[in-house]
Amino acid sequence: MKILTRYVFREFLVPYAYCLIGFLSIYVLFELFGSFGRLMESDLPFSAVVRFFAGYLAPFFHYLAPAALMLATLYTMWNFCRHSELVAMRASGIGFFAIVKPVLTIAFLTACFVAWVNECYMPRQSQWAKRLKAARFDVARAAQADEIVYENSRDNRTWTADALADDTGAHLRNVRIVISRPDGTRRSLVTAGKADYLDGEWWLENAQVSAYDTNGVETAAADTELAKLKLRVFPEFRERPGDILVQNRDWQYSNVRQKLRFLRRNSDFSPAARRDGLYDAVAQIMSPFACILITFLAIPAGIASGRQSVFKGILGALGLFFAFYGVVIAGMVAAKQGWIPPIPAAIAPYVLFFLLGLRAFHRQR
Repeated sequence: MKILTRYVFREFLVPYAYCLIGFLSIYVLFELFGSFGRLMESDLPFSAVVRFFAGYLAPFFHYLAPAALMLATLYTMWNFCRHSELVAMRASGIGFFAIVKPVLTIAFLTACFVAWVNECYMPRQSQWAKRLKAARFDVARAAQADEIVYENSRDNRTWTADALADDTGAHLRNVRIVISRPDGTRRSLVTAGKADYLDGEWWLENAQVSAYDTNGVETAAADTELAKLKLRVFPEFRERPGDILVQNRDWQYSNVRQKLRFLRRNSDFSPAARRDGLYDAVAQIMSPFACILITFLAIPAGIASGRQSVFKGILGALGLFFAFYGVVIAGMVAAKQGWIPPIPAAIAPYVLFFLLGLRAFHRQR
């Protein structure tokens, strides 16, 4: 790694770490104001406290990371200009992109981390943190979710369960599965004490199957020998644990794959509900790119603050930051009202501000 690259990395990472830790600390302090007493009474282990706050912060991270990147970029570029370091680098024949490449690299790595948080960490941990708080920080109670209901309109099956055994959705207790005909009449009922999703199939313990005719009268079951089995597999049940979790957790905590699969398997949604769901999924795909985009916009603003006026540069960067998220919110409203298709509404703000940033970036070259 070149000396210049290491220097820019160091000069940028220090303010970035301060800004990010500062923003996260503010959110933690706000939560502590309301939860400190119950946390002390619960005697939670330190690892559970860290897990709770990490899950609590995860839904906000895709806003906090771009804000920290913006402030760190402004400070770094302003500092380079204030000490005439940027002029010296350019006079030595170093290209502008080579100077800012370490900053953009960190923004890209942050975007990758935000995507991982949204897709892998938040779906389970944020829901667990919410349940832990609702359970007054009782870990045993938080590990279970009561009164589970899942409607699979595509296959005409409705699942109900008294509880989830854990937070994966793969282990249900006291399960009832109603299988209906296309006209809505009940065709059969499956009950079991436990249902476990193992190796891609549902295994039910002590399963009992009741069949019904078109008048709703129970008929003799055809699989009396199978009914004697203590553990029985139902390969025709193609539901996944993630499908069940999506309907029984906050929509914002689901990852993109779960949201799109849920929309695809539930075709009876109203057009408005489908628009909302599709916009949310595409917006979640786009949200990590805000880290790169905000950094891209902050680089020219930081240089302007060093060359002209600190106030002007900071005000310009903040204006672009809030303008970007204002356009994002306007696109969300337009998509959910049906004025603009959801996919263009979610993508257009990023394209628009990328072009603005590209123009400002080119002027600095």
